[in-house]
Amino acid sequence: MAVEKLLLDQHLQAVKVQLGEVELQQPSLSEKAYQQLKQGLAHLGFELLEDKKKALVNQIKACIVQLAHYNQEPLKTNLSAYLSKQLHTDYTSLSNLFSAEEGNTIEHYYIQQKIERAKELLSYGELTLSEIAFQLNYSSVAHLSAQFKKETGLTPSQFKNDLKRKTLDSL
Repeated sequence: MAVEKLLLDQHLQAVKVQLGEVELQQPSLSEKAYQQLKQGLAHLGFELLEDKKKALVNQIKACIVQLAHYNQEPLKTNLSAYLSKQLHTDYTSLSNLFSAEEGNTIEHYYIQQKIERAKELLSYGELTLSEIAFQLNYSSVAHLSAQFKKETGLTPSQFKNDLKRKTLDSL
């Protein structure tokens, strides 16, 4: 919404605004309009990606964040096929680029995002671990627990118990 407001304030017409991507109606911007947009985005905490490699890496990240945090349906295909379809690029190219730019694999980044989502869901306390495992597309609670422990050093139960501790400001 903030990006849409910025575009309206700068009299730029957007065809599409979604996580990590904006498509403008104007085929090109004047240097002044470009600099204003760049400054406005920086003020909002965003950056205008000019490097096509960085832009593609950010698109990969946006797809994974969308999948891990906002997708309500279980993934019906594997991650590689999903990303290839979403980004219209073969997975090997995506994987090589992501690893080279980020020093991390796509798969590990996806696991990290799923664990962050699991931590968020555990903190809400509304779902059982089984429901969380199902929602995050894990084959079993044991698989989720093993990855959770590997990433955080804690089991999901230990993490949940640590949440119940009093915060410093409540002492």
